[in-house]
Amino acid sequence: MTALSRRRILFGSAAVGAGAVLTACTSNTPTENTQINTNQSAGNENAAPGDKVIIGFSAPAADHGWLAAITNNAKAQAQAYQDVEFRSVEAGADAAAQRAAISTLIGQKPNVIVMLPHDGKELNAAGLEAMRAGIPVINLDRAFPDRGAYRLQIKGDNFGMGLAAGAYIGAQMQAKGISNPIIGEIPGIDSLELTQDRSAGFREALGVYGFKVANRRPAEFTADTGQRAATELFQALPKIDALWNHDDDQGIGVLAAVNQANRKEFLMVGGAGSKAAIDAIKADNSVLKATVTYSPSMASSAISLARLIGQGKGMSDLVELQVPKEITLASETITKENADQYAKLGF
Repeated sequence: MTALSRRRILFGSAAVGAGAVLTACTSNTPTENTQINTNQSAGNENAAPGDKVIIGFSAPAADHGWLAAITNNAKAQAQAYQDVEFRSVEAGADAAAQRAAISTLIGQKPNVIVMLPHDGKELNAAGLEAMRAGIPVINLDRAFPDRGAYRLQIKGDNFGMGLAAGAYIGAQMQAKGISNPIIGEIPGIDSLELTQDRSAGFREALGVYGFKVANRRPAEFTADTGQRAATELFQALPKIDALWNHDDDQGIGVLAAVNQANRKEFLMVGGAGSKAAIDAIKADNSVLKATVTYSPSMASSAISLARLIGQGKGMSDLVELQVPKEITLASETITKENADQYAKLGF
């Protein structure tokens, strides 16, 4: 099993609209909170039903966390359109299984395919196969290296997450008059490019203030590994002023370690923007004071844009006649002051 296929719970920014309003839609299952674009803005030509679009979809399965929200959002967004038929295929346990599923999907000749691959490099060939068959591909989150393998790529800004986390910590340390802060970092799987990008952004932002990371203990995007990494970090650093944990799901374990070790002397920043993290930030009763976004609402946007591509339309607020080739979502900082505003994007 590859490192990417082990990413059972992952990451999470604002959805890209097609000139419409983003709203939260909650299903009967509490874990299936979804963020969809209602597309009902007055005067929005894209809101009116058009030609039927069959959208094929494939993403790795997960029973919780960011990755589960990706599929829930995609399904909910598709259901919001009268002119969209949603066809989901199982991604299987690894990249090889997903590629086989995509080949079967291509044979069904959907109008567009939205794909979050197990591994962008390994699924690049599947993207090329679909594009050569005349089926536009939307590559979601994990980038294909070949630009010919996708019509549109939507991804979060991992480097930007690090920049946002570092900027927040730097400003807070400066405001507290701490000139040489002890800063810890708990990333996710260290071998992943996205983790490396997040850490690079964090170092750059801290460098603006003349700060640096004192100790760094990687986890694996799960609560149990987050608890283990935090425990090791606390043992290595008797005192900490600030901590950035890259992922809010893994942060459940980090906060458990905080309580177990009774370490409350520092402030913590999370990553992704989970509902639990946003609620904790709003309550302001723990070391968690902020989180930086990487929202699974990108899947909702992918379906909206797949519909437009399938109907030969552009984005209503843009002059260009076609949907752009690449979209990178901004990473924003959620604090107690704006937690209510971002609550609808929590997953």
